[in-house]
Amino acid sequence: MPVRDDGGGMQGGAPRAVWFTGEHDPRSVSARSVAADLLKQERPPHVVWHPGTGELVQLLPATRAARLLDAPVCREGRACLQIMVVGQARVPFTGSLLTGIDVLMRWLDGWHVARRWPAGPPLPSPQSYHSQRSRRDWARGGHFGASQAPLAERPDPGGIDIRRITGPDTPVAPMPRPRAPIPEPSLLARTALPGPARPPAGDPVPVGARS
Repeated sequence: MPVRDDGGGMQGGAPRAVWFTGEHDPRSVSARSVAADLLKQERPPHVVWHPGTGELVQLLPATRAARLLDAPVCREGRACLQIMVVGQARVPFTGSLLTGIDVLMRWLDGWHVARRWPAGPPLPSPQSYHSQRSRRDWARGGHFGASQAPLAERPDPGGIDIRRITGPDTPVAPMPRPRAPIPEPSLLARTALPGPARPPAGDPVPVGARS
């Protein structure tokens, strides 16, 4: 499938892979049809993969930036390989067949993408909207969910089992905590206004009485 425009050349740095899902029903949609839709939207990834059938469609060479991530993030790294998985964030794709994962991982290994997840396992949806998206983790390279990429306000790929992708020896970092929501401003506490002055304690003095 020809791509009219990509995201430009890469800027250098640690290579990484970013995993996406596009809210497609894998029971009724092929990788080729998803790829065609993304081309029409001018948002091509490097690869579209259907884990149920093993169908792989490559749209861009690894040496060019894909466009699921926005610039400049999409150009960061010697490679920033964006993989669209035919699936849905609310149903993690690692809970089903992963036909073709070995072929895909060999390709990523060939581009020296380390088999690690610096940001930990992606959060499940919808908590993943509040992922940390740490620049420090991103700079290390390796594997990331789209929800963990800087500037990407996406929930996918959901709470996937990372060891089913990068192998049983993958070091598992603690599950990251979502960002704390910004608290709403509280109402200002009302300040009690001073009341009328009270007479000193004791028996009242009759009006007109002499001291």
